[in-house]
Amino acid sequence: MTNSEPIIQVRGLTKSYRVYKKREGLGESIRGLFKREYKEVQAVKGIDLDVGQGEFVAFLGPNGAGKTTTLKLLSGVINPTDGTATVMGHVPWKRENEYRRRFALVMGQKNQLWWDLPAKESYRLHQQIYGVPADQFDKTLDELTSLLDVAKLLDQPVRELSLGERMKMELIAAMLHSPDVLFLDEPTIGLDVIAQHNIQEFLKYYQEKRKITILLTSHYMKDIAALCKRVVIIAGGRIEYDGSLSGIIDKFSSHKIITLQFPEGNQPSLSHHGEVLEETWPMVKLRIHRTEVPRILSTVLQQNPVEDISVEDLPLEDVIAELFRETSQSQAK
Repeated sequence: MTNSEPIIQVRGLTKSYRVYKKREGLGESIRGLFKREYKEVQAVKGIDLDVGQGEFVAFLGPNGAGKTTTLKLLSGVINPTDGTATVMGHVPWKRENEYRRRFALVMGQKNQLWWDLPAKESYRLHQQIYGVPADQFDKTLDELTSLLDVAKLLDQPVRELSLGERMKMELIAAMLHSPDVLFLDEPTIGLDVIAQHNIQEFLKYYQEKRKITILLTSHYMKDIAALCKRVVIIAGGRIEYDGSLSGIIDKFSSHKIITLQFPEGNQPSLSHHGEVLEETWPMVKLRIHRTEVPRILSTVLQQNPVEDISVEDLPLEDVIAELFRETSQSQAK
């Protein structure tokens, strides 16, 4: 879903794994040593995707949905079972040096820096690996350390840094060769609110300034809301949605939240109208199917004096969580 020339093109991309099926019990375990049974697990099931240059796209999905697998395929870390993909005209799993110099992958749970050395030493190694000219390297490093406010930490061993400081250093390592495409897998996982905000502000500023293409996976809706105009929802290895953040509610939310404020002393029974989420008289909050909102509001207003009314969409997190539950249940059948 992009109007610009796609920099990432994916067609029918599929990744399957052959997994050993372990049985319970000592006897079955012993038999399994001589005769093993395997099952096929499809992590990605034939997805199609176009991403334009300069887009900042979020990948949402429950654990095991295929988000990280997709990023690994697009970065050439693993090979697909079927399908095609090109990034900047390159087939990722061919692992061409020219392609490696033009993208970066940051995984929030993996370290690319030497644990016992200062980050500066790892950066020098990155400079040599990517063949970054000295003047360009120094200029980029100064810019990034200034933006992330970590210049004073460059000579400190990575193991002595906080989780938030380490993630900043990981981002710098990924940006030193000025990639055109950046894959981010849970970059703010485990970080406190302040560290998350700092990372968000840096990514937003840097992406707008450099116009690089970024694919981001995150379980934090604040990351998505702060950074991405486009959201791709993956569940069960398939793309279930590709569009705007606000469009998720329009497509998947079946309910509204109605808040009613009654005069003091007035306490009508409203449980038969919908799910009561909160009762703090004289205020009541109900969860009602969106098609029933006009009828129920008309009935309540006819039968009771009401001082104030508000009608709101369900929180985005609730809508997405419900979508994930429904997808999981349908796959289990």
